[in-house]
Formats: sequence, structure tokens, C-alpha cells
Amino acid sequence: MEIREIQEKNEWQNFTNSFNMSQFLHAWQWGEYEKSLGKRIWRFGVFKNDKLIGALMLIKNPLPVGRSYLYSPRFPILTEKVPADIFINKIKEIGQQEKSIFWRVDLFNAEVFKNIKFKKIKDVQPSKTLLLDLTKFEEEILAAMHPKTRYNIRLAEKKGVIIRQGKGEEDIKTFIKLTEETSERDNFKAHVASHYQKILNLEQDFVKLYLAEYQGKVLAANLMIYFGDTCVYSHGASSDENKNLMAPHLLHWHCIQEAKKRGYKYYDFGGADEKKWPSVTRFKKSFVDEKTGQEISYPGTFDFVLDKKWYLLYSIAKRAMRS
Repeated sequence: MEIREIQEKNEWQNFTNSFNMSQFLHAWQWGEYEKSLGKRIWRFGVFKNDKLIGALMLIKNPLPVGRSYLYSPRFPILTEKVPADIFINKIKEIGQQEKSIFWRVDLFNAEVFKNIKFKKIKDVQPSKTLLLDLTKFEEEILAAMHPKTRYNIRLAEKKGVIIRQGKGEEDIKTFIKLTEETSERDNFKAHVASHYQKILNLEQDFVKLYLAEYQGKVLAANLMIYFGDTCVYSHGASSDENKNLMAPHLLHWHCIQEAKKRGYKYYDFGGADEKKWPSVTRFKKSFVDEKTGQEISYPGTFDFVLDKKWYLLYSIAKRAMRS
């Protein structure tokens, strides 16, 4: 086995999007988004007899005084068992040349690294999510929803809520403004405007914006990402106005129907945790039951320390910033 950098989009994309419940954070387009933020990225493949059997995306994040850390989202992606040392040795090599203090990884599967010493930290990506099975008939999906959810979908339709795909800068600005409003109302920290702007300017087959309108006023918006066999609800926002029209319910139903029409197998609600986000999670769970949906749990986020002295200083500085 050997590990080498992949430069060709098709080679990378054909491998990473072929997995069941594929992870958009491995998409070529997501790497290009990270590049647009000024970060350096590497796309490595593990080859066995010249056959690609594993993928590793590395993202360099800058830290003060010329240091950095490396990050890999939803790793590893493998078709065969690969010794952990293949990855660890490459991480150490890159880490040394980039003055990296640690390698941060959201583990997709912990089995490969069961004998490697990692430090568990606060999750970067959601460690739990909810998947809707889009191979079911529409009637089955509707029947599995909570009765109130079905009622709200019909109510929004009856009251004249219209769903359309967002196009152009004005719709992007509307979405960003709505996200800021939602953040303030629901007390969570939204991304900076450029985050959404850059994502929505990626390839249109990869990301789409859907808006729910009533009498020309946008009441809700969903940013959807499509990759492999999975459609992901990445970001959403809603207005305080006309909440009685239940626009978010109809918007999700439309996005589910669109993903199903396009042949996707799963609708990922983008994070579901009753302890962290109780009201949002209840809303998402109202669209599925045990026949149409499944909860997925990931091991979480971990740090592999590359420089013990600098990691100690980094940890002390982080604690001081939080206090």
C-alpha cells in the first residue's frame, strides 16, 4: 500500500461519492470552498496495487506565531482495511513541514484508529444526525410523519405559500439576512455572511437554495447540498413573520420531493440531538418514524497531538479565552 496526493477531480470524486450515505465534506467542491478561505488543502489517496481504496482530505488551519493545525472532516473513507500507520505517518510528515501542533479529525469510523491515542474534544461536526430513506414511496414518507406535520404541510399549501429555487445575489442576501434574524431569535452563533456567500457560489449541481414565499415575502429558506447518494439540509432560516403559515414544513417537504426526484437515497437533516437542540430536533423528527428514518451516531471529534509542548500552550490559551 502507498499513499499519494490526488490532483485529478474525477479520480477523487468518483471514489468519494460512491459510498453509502456519502459525506459532502469529502467532495472536491468542498475542498475548493476551503481553498477560497485561503487555506491549503491536500487530497490523499491510499492505493493498493494501483487501486484506490481510501481517501484523506487534509485542511491546514492557521494559528498564531506561525503555527497551524490540520483538520480532516468525517474520516476515514475506506473500501478495505488500511493500517492506521499509513495515515499517521503522512500526518506527521505534513505536520512537520507545516509546523502543525495537532491533527483534528471527525471520525466517521473509529475502528481503524482503535490503537491510536486520540484526545476527545468538543464536536466540530454534529455527532448525531437523522436520515430519511428516500427510496420509500412519497405516500409512505407522508404517512410516517407526525399528523401535525402533515397538517402543517397542507395548511401552508392551502394558504398560498410558494416554494421556489433561489437564484442570484438578491436571494443570497435575503437568505443571509434571514439567517442573522434566526440566529438572534434562537440564540445561536451564525456564520459570517461570506461563509454562506462562498458556499452558494459553488457549482449549482452541488448546492441549491430554496425559498418559501408568501405574497412576495420570504418566510423560510433552506441551503441544500447534494453529493453522492445523499441530500443534506446544511443551513436553514425562518422569519418571525407569518409563523402561523407553517412555511418551514412545506419547504422541507418540497426539498424532500426534489431530492427524491433527482434519485438521491437519503435526506440528511444535518444534525439532530435532543440535548443540544431540543426544539429543532423535535421538528426534524416529526418528518420520520422508525420505518422511514434512522438516527446515525458518529464517534465525534478528536485531536492527535503532533507537538506536546505547543499543544499544552494551545490548550492553556483556549481555556483562558473561555474564562
